[in-house]
Amino acid sequence: MLQAALAHFARDGYEGASLKNIADDCGIRKPSIYAHYSSKDDLFLQALRSVFQRQEEQILQYFEENRHAPLEERLKGFLNSRQQEYQRDDEARFFLRVSFFPPRTLYEEVMDMVYPFLDAQELRLSSLLAAGCPVHGRIIRRPRQAASAFLTLMDGIHVEILYGGEARSAKRIEQAFPVYWAGVTSKGK
Repeated sequence: MLQAALAHFARDGYEGASLKNIADDCGIRKPSIYAHYSSKDDLFLQALRSVFQRQEEQILQYFEENRHAPLEERLKGFLNSRQQEYQRDDEARFFLRVSFFPPRTLYEEVMDMVYPFLDAQELRLSSLLAAGCPVHGRIIRRPRQAASAFLTLMDGIHVEILYGGEARSAKRIEQAFPVYWAGVTSKGK
């Protein structure tokens, strides 16, 4: 049921998603949803919690699998992987849409998940940047600021993914990443 709900919330947003349509996709009647969830809000928030957890796991997995690659390649590859995930995965679309456009009625509850997630990502990224590159050593001038700047760049890419689509977001990655990299590395002095 959560997967069907995710697909509807990702495609139609909170307001546009219909419990009846979710139930139909599951082959059940709408009242049966209430045997598992107290309300549409409850279904939405439980789906969101599970998505945040899986997104966290996917991010950790990406960096673990690519730990031996040069730092520049890992970071740019991460932006590309997020773009590709959005194109093919309901969870990624749901995650992105809700992070930027939380339902008005659930704003506080959603932000109580978004901000800790972002703070944890910034802390991990800062540690990664401070540790340096397996090939070139410590090349990031200010790891904490570089992590914050990377998240800002990623936000811009996410906005382009949402509004501009795949081709435009790919173009933004290709144009913006070299500027970011030059600005945060000691080579960029």
